[in-house]
Amino acid sequence: MASLHVIDHPLIQHKISLMRDKNTGTKEFRELVSETAMLICYEATRDLPLKEIEMETPVCMAKTKIVSGHKLAFVPILRAGLGMIEGVTSLVPAAKIGHIGMFRDPETKESVKYYCKLPDDIAERDVILVDPMLATGNTAVSAITELKKLGVKNIKFMCIISSPEGAAAIIQNHPDVDIYCGTMDQGLNEDKYIVPGLGDAGDRIFGTK
Repeated sequence: MASLHVIDHPLIQHKISLMRDKNTGTKEFRELVSETAMLICYEATRDLPLKEIEMETPVCMAKTKIVSGHKLAFVPILRAGLGMIEGVTSLVPAAKIGHIGMFRDPETKESVKYYCKLPDDIAERDVILVDPMLATGNTAVSAITELKKLGVKNIKFMCIISSPEGAAAIIQNHPDVDIYCGTMDQGLNEDKYIVPGLGDAGDRIFGTK
């Protein structure tokens, strides 16, 4: 059964508050997204397997632990998910990166796939799917479905802000996918935006309107 992890670390909460401010500019907003993604990723990768190795320190021989070469991939949902990639790969630079392009139809509010490019061995990798906002959950559910169609067995979803509706959609449709988020907001407004949220994350990351 999937678990919902709300990472309430003080630094994450502080950075999210700065992101919420409508006066925060593009450069600072982009940096905050990357930094917050890195902090949440720290928790999302807590269960990476380790192996013991032997090495020589300046003092003596020592048995110590390293990540066991586990195959990991980060997959941002375009376009806003791109803003999280620098932060997460700073922690796991050897991870491969795929891309899934989705947009929300303004009339139906349903997600539409327009692009998908993933590592050839994606089915052999653990995947962390990233998107700053989990609103209705339709896009995340569709992206997870795409990954499963390609044979991916172990998927986590990572976001900065979630709505209760979005988290519930993932848990209902993909009960084997753990969710990691920085905060859980009140809910969605009539336009399906997260309240209080931070606006359109993609527009604020890339400076578009």
